[in-house]
Amino acid sequence: MRHLNDKSDEQLVALYVDGMNGAFDELIERHKDRVYTYIYHSIKDNDQANDIFQETFVKVIMTIKQGRYVENGHFLAWVLRIAHNLIIDFFRRTRNENLQSTDVPEVNVLNRKELSEDTVEDALVTSQIHKDVRRLIMALPEPQRQVLLMRYYRNMSFKEIADTTKVSINTALGRMRYALMNMRRMADEHHIALSV
Repeated sequence: MRHLNDKSDEQLVALYVDGMNGAFDELIERHKDRVYTYIYHSIKDNDQANDIFQETFVKVIMTIKQGRYVENGHFLAWVLRIAHNLIIDFFRRTRNENLQSTDVPEVNVLNRKELSEDTVEDALVTSQIHKDVRRLIMALPEPQRQVLLMRYYRNMSFKEIADTTKVSINTALGRMRYALMNMRRMADEHHIALSV
């Protein structure tokens, strides 16, 4: 893919839209350091930065594939804006998880489910959810199952997954996206609840 080095970002996006996955790999290779550094300097946590980095490029792929990317000559700025929004979402989630008012008399900050031991019913429900998730995973097509297991059970990055499975990062991201969509669809079709 050496001939892609001299293409502009916009040309690479157009090639990717036309079906050349290698063009997107070139975009990631070209901008990964800037995007990751931007995220890391905001988050200061390697694991969270990696997650947001990968989520950023999943959103980039989805937006381009859905035809919602508007070409304005500033591809990197657009990607950094997506990353910035995901960073804000991360901090909002973190703040909301950590905030609990002690001024409200009916709220006892120590009387929370996560601080108590599981009941027998909780253990049974959790066990059933785990069984249902395993069944859904086993029903996935092999390439999707493989990526999902590597990401969630072996904690591999999408770069490691791509290298191991000998596909592009774009393909690995796409397989993960389809795996999650298929699991949600199957869960809905079979009325399977995946949370307590």
